[in-house]
Amino acid sequence: MRILILATAYNGLCQRVHRELDLAGHQLTFELSKDPKVMLKTFSDYWPELVICPFLKHRIPDSIWQQVPCLVLHPGIAGDRGPSSLDWAIVNRAKEWGATLLQANHTFDAGAIWATSLFKTKTSSKAHIYRHNITKDAAKMIVDSVAKYSRKNKIPFNIKLKSAFTKNTQWRPFMKQEQRKIDWQKDSSATIIDKINAADSDPGVLDEINGKEVYLFGAQFEQMDTSNEAAGALLGHRDEAICRATKDGAVWIKQLKLAPTKSKSFYKLPAMRVLNSQIKANKKLPILNSDVQNDISVEIKGKVAYLHFDFYNGAFNSEQCKLLLNQFLITSTDPKIKVVVLMGGDDFWSNGIHLNCIEHAKDPARESWRNINAINDLVKAIIDSESVLTVAALRNNAGAGGAIVPLACDYVIGRKGVVLNPHYQVMGLTGSEYWSYLLPKRVGKQKALQIMHDCLPLLTQEAEEINLVDLVFDEDMDRYQQQLENYCQKLASSKSYKSSLNHKMIARRDEEKQKGLSVYRNQELKLMRDIFNNPKSSYHQLRYNFVHKIDCGKTPKRLIFQENLASKRQVKMG
Repeated sequence: MRILILATAYNGLCQRVHRELDLAGHQLTFELSKDPKVMLKTFSDYWPELVICPFLKHRIPDSIWQQVPCLVLHPGIAGDRGPSSLDWAIVNRAKEWGATLLQANHTFDAGAIWATSLFKTKTSSKAHIYRHNITKDAAKMIVDSVAKYSRKNKIPFNIKLKSAFTKNTQWRPFMKQEQRKIDWQKDSSATIIDKINAADSDPGVLDEINGKEVYLFGAQFEQMDTSNEAAGALLGHRDEAICRATKDGAVWIKQLKLAPTKSKSFYKLPAMRVLNSQIKANKKLPILNSDVQNDISVEIKGKVAYLHFDFYNGAFNSEQCKLLLNQFLITSTDPKIKVVVLMGGDDFWSNGIHLNCIEHAKDPARESWRNINAINDLVKAIIDSESVLTVAALRNNAGAGGAIVPLACDYVIGRKGVVLNPHYQVMGLTGSEYWSYLLPKRVGKQKALQIMHDCLPLLTQEAEEINLVDLVFDEDMDRYQQQLENYCQKLASSKSYKSSLNHKMIARRDEEKQKGLSVYRNQELKLMRDIFNNPKSSYHQLRYNFVHKIDCGKTPKRLIFQENLASKRQVKMG
């Protein structure tokens, strides 16, 4: 089928739907503009049989939905309506939530229901619930609905299209900052966590620290005696997160963003960087020990070590790379450990270098250089590890250099539905992380160059077919974790463990003789240095736009269907 995808941004859900529908054999094109005239032109030029809207915040022109079914994904249960659906579900502590696929009509979120889902909720941020529960259910509902519609030859098929106007229908208004406001004297830690979770990763909760208005993100509760501290007081820091007292404990806050002024806008940064450079703390805060605030942690089960690195939004700044490298070296040289599993974080495995921290630096070019070398040092250590087998557990999405880092491991185990973006050009970069060694080694030189050039996402299922990952386990996180642990325990206890380790060492030394890792690194970094040091390179503007969330204003060419390109691909395949 010819399908037009209307979206506000090409986010993780859109990327997954894109790949799922493409693999199902459908012809797709995107339109990311919110301009009605542009949307109408794309519609009339492409003339789709169906319109899909996985992530849409603006209205669809009437003349589009009146001619062709337009399916809109709403991140709420059947009957729920409004732009702050998940926000309200979190602050109201809904025990169940869901996603609903609606057919667009003249009223927001009130069209016929094509599919709906329910899932149990737990204390999590809005972004986490969206990236996991909503994305999983939405992708399945969209793919299944398109398949049913297609099989019935595009005529209304025999499903019960239920009106969203039921007795359970509830319009929830846009949640304003007044409704998110924290009362540090009255609110419990749980209420504070709920409020911050409901606004994470956007728009954050507006608060005040030392007289400065600031948005809060990334909250965790810590049980501690704060009876001698004023509620809201700053207690200390760890991993660049700050700890604040509450009336019944404390909360950690990972990220801050200053409120905009008339002349300047700001962006998220690790909380301590904002405190030190933009707010100025009244006193020097101590480093605290914590049971919950540990960006890097190791879990040991038998002879297998699971190395977690839960960096906010998956971005690795220079300091985090060095800390992770240090922990990897400690763990991988422990004589009791046979297998080290790199787990990534709860929302992302990695998204490469930290563009926000780079933008914030006094010299962004210099910090770009520091950051790329720091992450390269980590990759080299993983490649060179000779005393253990290494496994990359791609539980969550990974992008840019963060999708190359796992290839340094001996084994790469994906989770079904995870989206990988192993390319750099959309940020004006040529890339490093030893990609020119690691990627061709797995997929071949021609395929590696195609991946880099096309700048399109890959599902782990696709990645397995081209040997980018070794195995793909269940999408359900609990089942994936169990399958992963079984796999790693077998590696550690295998009779062929020593021979596998020996084969790894011999192969690495043979490859080093043919072309040293330093040669790959120097070749990559020469190109990157030229980009960093050129103030007119597109990287600097693209990074600025990304950090400040400035829309490029048009749909990227790589997402627009090209008739002649499709014909060439079909001929080549034939």
